[in-house]
Amino acid sequence: MNTIDWKPKALKQAEKIKDKASRQRVYTESQVLASFPHCQNVKKLTNHEYSYRLRVGDYRVFFEFDGEVHIVSIEEVKKRNESTY
Repeated sequence: MNTIDWKPKALKQAEKIKDKASRQRVYTESQVLASFPHCQNVKKLTNHEYSYRLRVGDYRVFFEFDGEVHIVSIEEVKKRNESTY
């Protein structure tokens, strides 16, 4: 089991999620990172600022791993529509 370390930036970003259910889902689904690398919806990133990302609905949890998980950023994904192109 790995320990999960939330960086201050990630905590602030999580607190700014307006939908309480989405915020709770980000917290609960990020707890699966304790069993990293044996978890789903995690992808190793190349040519990116952070090493890994976890998908949680419309949000992406970016983290680093060096024996323990360091959650460094949470970003909302804007969905594309017909006017995007």
